[in-house]
Amino acid sequence: MTVLSKDSVQFLCVCAENAGQRLDNFLMRELKGVPKSHIQRIIRSGEVRINKKRCKGTDRVAVDDIIRIPPIRVATKHDHFKGIVVPAQEFEIVYEDDVLLVINKPAGIAVHGGSGISFGVIEQLRRSRPEARYLELIHRLDKDTSGLLMIAKKRSALVKLHESIRLNHPHKIYHALAIGNWPENVHQVKLPLIKYTGAQGEKMVRIASSEQSGQSALTLFKIRQRYSGPMLHAVGIKAVTLMDITLKTGRTHQIRVHMQSQLCPIAGDERYGDYQANKRLQKAGLKRMFLHAAQLSIAHPVSGEVLHLSAPLPADLHQFLQKLASNDN
Repeated sequence: MTVLSKDSVQFLCVCAENAGQRLDNFLMRELKGVPKSHIQRIIRSGEVRINKKRCKGTDRVAVDDIIRIPPIRVATKHDHFKGIVVPAQEFEIVYEDDVLLVINKPAGIAVHGGSGISFGVIEQLRRSRPEARYLELIHRLDKDTSGLLMIAKKRSALVKLHESIRLNHPHKIYHALAIGNWPENVHQVKLPLIKYTGAQGEKMVRIASSEQSGQSALTLFKIRQRYSGPMLHAVGIKAVTLMDITLKTGRTHQIRVHMQSQLCPIAGDERYGDYQANKRLQKAGLKRMFLHAAQLSIAHPVSGEVLHLSAPLPADLHQFLQKLASNDN
């Protein structure tokens, strides 16, 4: 990043849009590029003041509060990320107004930088929209998942939609291709999930055991189409099943782990899937995980009007299904 040296004390006035945030979160957004650990240190040391008084990171900022920030080296907001140039990029827009942006995220792009990823969708959007005062992710999609992704253009929209998500109000439907024949009698999976760290330090999720208190998770499944034909048999796959999946809760890797639990993992899933089956499907033409966020219904954060949004299946997945259909029995 281009680094600007701030040699003097700064004073920031809190506007209505930012009121109610925790002080540490407020500073994280204002001081892009400054490590969280450094922000916490200057708060603990008393160098940060609210209205000339010592404060804690958990304190909430209010309208017209004056925040004192000591001299600090601040990375500019959108130019670079850890020495790597962030390319400006717009994405296919599904919906946009003054407070909300919904895009159709391509597969293969992370939603944000971190954990070895230099930048993601949000950094690229900020780079392409330098005039935007506020752009924050409302939720996340896995890097290899395509489809509908919501971004807030005002903090009030972020807070309102986070509340809706906590109450499980969004209606989200995904399309996924399961390896094998999905059981006819399995219409839902309600199994708690627990996070853990994998052998390579990666974030993983598994079904919680009876002794563990995992996060509750409910996923609804509907069979859309079964495929079993010469193209699959030629690579040693008996069958695959196209699914419509409705998320009733929004846990990390929920769909992927719930499908794995039924011995029908998502085709192309490198983390929770069947390695040998994925290699065979690659030969048949499937080059990535077949998971797409296709439909979203949610109340608009300002008007309350219910938005019904959709993103068509990407061309590569659509073409793969056409090949399966043309070779099916």
